[in-house]
Amino acid sequence: MFPTSDTDARLVGKLRDRRLRVTPQRIVIHRALCSQARHMTAEQVLASVSDVLPGTSLPTVYSTLELLEELGLVRRVGAGNGAVVFDSRVEPHAHTVCRRCGAIADLEGASAPKNALSMAAATGFAPDHAQLVVWGLCSACAPRTG
Repeated sequence: MFPTSDTDARLVGKLRDRRLRVTPQRIVIHRALCSQARHMTAEQVLASVSDVLPGTSLPTVYSTLELLEELGLVRRVGAGNGAVVFDSRVEPHAHTVCRRCGAIADLEGASAPKNALSMAAATGFAPDHAQLVVWGLCSACAPRTG
């Protein structure tokens, strides 16, 4: 299987660097995450790849997502109530999470995760990731005033 895009090439390169197999499941699951402008649960990933990869199981999706996280190609974001979503945007950034409907969104311009990484490194700690999650109600769930 040959890469068809920069996204595929990045994945293939990281897999080969670690001497791991390049499989259709890994390529398609990574594509599904990167092609969406939203954070996805493993179940949503499975639904999005089931037409292309019939017979793919949820454990296969989870193991692939965990591998992609190890490779630094996705980030796991805790969405509360034990829910976990995966984000293909891996540079440090913040999120908002609605307590009512569970909607998760990137919070642009928030520099706290990047600052936290720098501050931790200055103490001699070797950080690899930081998350800032702002909890509350999204605009659709927030009570209207006025």
